[in-house]
Amino acid sequence: MRKPPEISNRSRRMLLRSGLSLGALTMLTGCNLDDGDAVDRVLWAMSRFNDRIQGLLFSRTTLAPVYAASKLTTPFPFNAYYPMDNVPEIDVDNWKLEVSGLVSDKTAWTLSRLRALPQESQITRLICVEGWSAIGQWRGVPMRTFLQHIGADTTAKYVGFKCADKYFSSMDMQTALHPQTILALDTGPANEPLPPQYGYPLRIRVPTKLGFKNPKHIAAIYVTNKYPGGYWEDQGYNWFSGS
Repeated sequence: MRKPPEISNRSRRMLLRSGLSLGALTMLTGCNLDDGDAVDRVLWAMSRFNDRIQGLLFSRTTLAPVYAASKLTTPFPFNAYYPMDNVPEIDVDNWKLEVSGLVSDKTAWTLSRLRALPQESQITRLICVEGWSAIGQWRGVPMRTFLQHIGADTTAKYVGFKCADKYFSSMDMQTALHPQTILALDTGPANEPLPPQYGYPLRIRVPTKLGFKNPKHIAAIYVTNKYPGGYWEDQGYNWFSGS
């Protein structure tokens, strides 16, 4: 059931407030949740401020923890904004990864072409904003390798993602170039192709960010200087959401 506008607005403001520092909240003294657009503007401004601070603190040389195979979470949990029955069915024979934006080569990529690129494997923890975490094993193409092959402008601000399940998200360029950010094609100790519930045929694995910044069923990647937002980010989640 769709929430009434006033309830949705109040929920969004509470979510934004939860991501702000105590110091930032002092700026809201004298405001209340019924102050409307004025409060929204302040909350969004402070959330963007937090994004900038997190971006300044981010380091491409600081790695997320890695784990032994004995620590793998089995089964790895399913999580999406829809139930498992709604996981999209991908016709891999006709699937192509679209590329656009600030890149020199906009040729679409087939799955076999992606698999021909150098691959790396990692065992890392996915941390969900809902409060749970799980350790999984992933193998795929380092994002920085892919960006190099498409001639991406790595001075651009953002890399955005559009998904077959209508999800969308984005990240800063420095996170995209981080050595642990990969275009994941396989999972598990046997490096088997991603099952549908985990994002077949392609997902983003970025262990330096929260789980909702790891979109599944990737259909398109674009490079831009225009803020791309995201499915949850546009509803109030902190955009940077990482270390």
